[in-house]
Amino acid sequence: SEYTFSSDKKRETEYNVSIVVHFVLLGFSELPNLQGFLSGVFSIIYMVILIGNSLIVIITRLDPVLHKPMYFFLGHFSILEICYVSVTLPRYLISLWTQDKSISLLSCATQLCFFLILGTTESFLLAVMSYDRYVAICNPLHYPVVMNPKKCHQLAIGSWLGGMPVEIGQTWQIFSLHFCHSNQINHFFCDIPPILKLACGDTSVHEISIYVVVMLFAAVPFLLILASYIKIIATILRLPTAQGRTKAFSTCSSHLLVVILFFGTASITYFRHKSNHSAGTDKLLSLFYTIVTPTFNPVIYSLRNQDVIAAFKRLLLKT
Repeated sequence: SEYTFSSDKKRETEYNVSIVVHFVLLGFSELPNLQGFLSGVFSIIYMVILIGNSLIVIITRLDPVLHKPMYFFLGHFSILEICYVSVTLPRYLISLWTQDKSISLLSCATQLCFFLILGTTESFLLAVMSYDRYVAICNPLHYPVVMNPKKCHQLAIGSWLGGMPVEIGQTWQIFSLHFCHSNQINHFFCDIPPILKLACGDTSVHEISIYVVVMLFAAVPFLLILASYIKIIATILRLPTAQGRTKAFSTCSSHLLVVILFFGTASITYFRHKSNHSAGTDKLLSLFYTIVTPTFNPVIYSLRNQDVIAAFKRLLLKT
């Protein structure tokens, strides 16, 4: 009878492990009275992101004055922001409208994979943009040669494709785990920390691999950006005129603000141990690097840039 009990218990455990065939994204279900308000706010935010970033893409492509490496990368960055937010926000909006919060394992894995790939692309592209500013300010005479069209296209393609194999592998690794604690993800999209909380057994090996990937794809680019800006600031301070210093700082400060917003909140999310993760804090931090940054990207880059404002006015006059 002891063997029978053990077998039954084993079958029950196996059943519990394999029972999770879909997840439930709880979103902000702790705010039941604000679901309609959240739906309206996130819908407006999504439209602002689409329109604002699309305008930057159109302006940088159509206006000959903006056919420079800086605006070439800005155009790519705006396309990236549209893709990045479209991986998470539309799916959450649909769940708010239909009240259907379930998501299949395959859909969840696909969402996470694209989210990680685009997040890595953003990290690389921000590093490339800082390198562009470093060459422009610290080596202005060599700038046209160093940042030639071929080099710009290579850097852009490298940013888009560089992290793809690793992030596909990481997604496969995470979804090869068994999930037995629950099928409820306390988040508004499929992200690594809340998914790991549902996994059975010890996930420390997976956490270490996540830290390694974050170090390579976030910490290293951030250190390169930091090094670039130390050199840039040192060069700016040596400029002879106050007007020159103001213009140089104005060009770089917008990029630096986006870097701090993105890397700051993402690093806090992924560098904390699983036991230290709070669902509320995770969701708040995720809002910053998935929604707030793409929303303010057009404002930060356009209102602080006279070339973009002038190009926008020219576009309005033409139309």
